Order: sequence, then structure tokens, then C-alpha cells
Amino acid sequence: MLQWKIGDVTVKRIVEMDMPVKYHPKYSLLPQATPEELRKMPWLYPHFVNEEDMLMMSIHALLVEAPGMRLVVDTCVGNDKPRALNRNLPLSTPFLEHFAAAGWTRESVNAVVCTHLHVDHVGWNTMKDGDKWVPTFPNARYLIGKVEYEHWLKEGDADQQQILDDSIKPIFDSGLADKVELNHRISPELRLIPTTGHTPGHVSVLIESGGESAVITGDMVHHPSQFTHPGWDDRFDSNAAEAAATRRAFVKDFGDKPVLIIGTHFAAPTAGHIRRDGGGWRFDGHLTESVT
Repeated sequence: MLQWKIGDVTVKRIVEMDMPVKYHPKYSLLPQATPEELRKMPWLYPHFVNEEDMLMMSIHALLVEAPGMRLVVDTCVGNDKPRALNRNLPLSTPFLEHFAAAGWTRESVNAVVCTHLHVDHVGWNTMKDGDKWVPTFPNARYLIGKVEYEHWLKEGDADQQQILDDSIKPIFDSGLADKVELNHRISPELRLIPTTGHTPGHVSVLIESGGESAVITGDMVHHPSQFTHPGWDDRFDSNAAEAAATRRAFVKDFGDKPVLIIGTHFAAPTAGHIRRDGGGWRFDGHLTESVT
């Protein structure tokens, strides 16, 4: 698995699935990311775009260990939950075995953050126990954005309501959920920052420790190509104009600075820095540390 150090904080990546995404003019995640446009950015190859011009993406959780804190950021799709994302077939993955291989137990987790409440960010909040959904991390506080939660309670379609029913409601029923603000402080080293647009209450996670910094993006950006083209439409953005403005501001704030950017859906190497590239920007991905 991949691992990074930011001062006294360690981040490990636990992969649920890798997802090569083929371009389709109507259904693509990024409709403007045509093969012709992608080839204008040779730095994307081979890690972020493969030889067939498919976007290389990943669904993974990030395990953040800070002094006195074990935090899980985004909990993927989860097992045993039929979802449209997976052709309505329930997953059966070794996610929890990989979690244990990282040296963590479910009981050791202190907090869980969902950057937003889409299907691939909340699934392992709960797990199947007989005919019930129970919290996967029984000793954790689940930090759920207040704006995000209240939006989907009112606006979600049938699929989103099912996600709330099996992956969000059980943690509230168990008394483990805290509704938090967009700038919530988790610990001295960890805090949320608002990165709205993909969803109304979307947040990213800022890590600051020992003079070093990193940001876990969430779906503020889905693919590194969007650092070069922050205005590229994302099919799942709730507010396309706001999402593009957020990406532009993010590049302005963190471009050409020693801030490690850890992409929530970026294929390996997953983390790197936003660098100037002529008159624009590119993502300089690199492996900082890897463990097995």
C-alpha cells in the first residue's frame, strides 16, 4: 500500500477498487477529457491515463494517524450493498483484511470523515451484521457535514435515500454521528476546509504538522487533468460553476507550494504537487513512501 509522512502524521491508502474509465461523449465523468485533449498533457501518461486513453482512477480510503488520533477519510462503496455504480451488484472485497494489514483495527478508529455523502465515500461507515447495518467503527465519532447532510435529506433521489438509509442513518441511530461545520477542527494537526460545488457541503481535509502540509481532496477534483483544466465539467458536480471556481481557487492557493496533494480518486502514485507548466499547471505525482 502507499504511505506518506507529513510531519508527525502518517497517511495510508487502502484500495477498494481500481477503475479505468473509457471516454464516452454522453456518459463520461469528464466530457471534455477526450483522447485528443488528454494527449496534449503527456505528463498524464502512464499513471493517470493509460495507453488506450482511459482515465486511471481509484476508489480508496485514507487512514490518517496523527498524535492521539486515528481518522478514516472516506469509506468507499462497502460490501453487500447493491449500487448503480457497480451495476446493482453488491461488492465482496477484502477491504477489511487490507485495513488490518495496515496495522489498524476497526475498534482503534477514533473518527471518520466523509468529505461528502456520495455512494463511494460512505459505504464502509456500516457493515452487514445478520439482517442489520451496524457501524463498522464502533468507537469512532462519525463527522458528517451539517450542510451536506441536511441537503441530501431534502434533495436526494431514491438511490441517494437508500445510501442514507443503510450507510448514514445507522450511525445516527447508534449515537456515533456528529454534524459538523465546513471548517471543523478535528485535532491540532487536522481540520476540514470548505471545497463546495461538487456537492453543497463538500469538504477537504487539511493536514499541518511539523512545518509540513497536505490536503486530501475528496471529489473537489476527480482527476489530475483538472488541475490543468479546472473548468472541465464533472458530470456529478451539483453546481458546475461553483465547482470550477473552487478548483481554480485551490490551484491558486496550493500551486507551486510545498503542499502534498492526496487525490481521493487519483490512481497510484495518488499524491504529489501542483506545479507550473508553461502558462498553466500540471500535477507532479510521485511516490514518497510505499509499504507492503
